[in-house]
Amino acid sequence: MSYSDFKTIENIKDKFNIPIISGDPLFSETDEAEAGHILTEILKDNTSLALNINTEKARSELIICPVLVEVRRILNRKVSLFSGTDFNVDETLGLTGYCDFIMSSSPNQVFLEFPIVCIVEAKNETIRTGYAQCIAEMIAAKIFNERNSAEASYILGVVTTGSNWKFLKYESGSVLVDFDEYLISQVNKILGIFVETMKENVIRA
Repeated sequence: MSYSDFKTIENIKDKFNIPIISGDPLFSETDEAEAGHILTEILKDNTSLALNINTEKARSELIICPVLVEVRRILNRKVSLFSGTDFNVDETLGLTGYCDFIMSSSPNQVFLEFPIVCIVEAKNETIRTGYAQCIAEMIAAKIFNERNSAEASYILGVVTTGSNWKFLKYESGSVLVDFDEYLISQVNKILGIFVETMKENVIRA
């Protein structure tokens, strides 16, 4: 079993017995982070192109990855970004396989340390299809950090189509699903959520 084999919220509840709660906005008070000129121009050129090509690969390369690279730039490259990373944490729990993207609070770009943000590309342009896989990766990130004696106040999960972004938190033994959903036109808010998360979770191993 791997992360992508978790298809439904029920799969997660049955396997891990973790409460999954939705209904409240999680980041309404979060400050925006202004996109730089380069990202602004990239999204101006790429967004409509990606949506017209309308494949997961196009959305990933033309929208999602540039946004995540911008988060790293805003944070002065003190965090790391991994794409298509093999993240085998616990085979007995099915927490193995590749992750679309992971952001770490460590600047080490050679190997993964201290994962804080797990990003999943939604399948078939439907955000809901990515929830279970994202939560499984968040659980794996928490286990990984605990094994390395690293504390994080919460793990952030993100499910995105490129044009739409949905955020989740794994905090205090529960998964919280943000009531709000953000469009790529709200990129400053999206960046702000990433930046706040990374700043709040500076790992001290």
